[in-house]
Amino acid sequence: MTVSLSQKCIAEFFGTFVLVFMGCGSAVLAGAHVGFLGIAFAFGLSVLAMVYAIGHISGCHINPAITISMLAHGKISGKDAGAYIVSQIAGAIVGSAVLYFIAQGKADYAIAVNGLGQNGVEGGSPDHYSLISGLVAEIVLTAIFLIVVHGSTSKNNSNGAFAGLAIGLALTLIHIVGIPVTGVSVNPARSIGPALFVGGAALSHLWVFIVGPIVGGLLGGFIWKLYDNK
Repeated sequence: MTVSLSQKCIAEFFGTFVLVFMGCGSAVLAGAHVGFLGIAFAFGLSVLAMVYAIGHISGCHINPAITISMLAHGKISGKDAGAYIVSQIAGAIVGSAVLYFIAQGKADYAIAVNGLGQNGVEGGSPDHYSLISGLVAEIVLTAIFLIVVHGSTSKNNSNGAFAGLAIGLALTLIHIVGIPVTGVSVNPARSIGPALFVGGAALSHLWVFIVGPIVGGLLGGFIWKLYDNK
């Protein structure tokens, strides 16, 4: 089956939309009911579902850090990578916009108080971790995530049919550990969408959630290549 770049971009847009709307939505709309553990599973299940829904179309990156890491290892062209990243950011923005619209239907909702599932450090961190702690956490967590992504989708892996399960569960695990620190990004698009609506510290600290995941993604790809270089 021949898939055009436009079809891949639509898939990446939709997949990122679902990730942001469902993942951040679990925090904004259902956080009081499901807690951190429920939010962690919402992000993991969103990726798991999208891997099987759009993976055969675009590879289901839905994350600029993954796309950049794939580009660094020659798994995607520069042209496609650029188009993927634009589509992912657009999907995240639209997902955040729809979530914001729904959240406003609750009388006591205020974006300045309740937020939009944005990531943060210092005062914006759920447990008030420092900027340095947040940056290091994002680098390390993204590196771990990309090792799983590269490893589970490698042509040397005979269990490739279960890649979606491994990737989804890995993201869940990362959120279980990392939500108290930054709310967990490991995905620049996921952070850009909510930050544009929330503004303030979410926007001024946005660089942490762009630089951290990109560095972590490249690091994770490098570590994977050290042992899976056939």
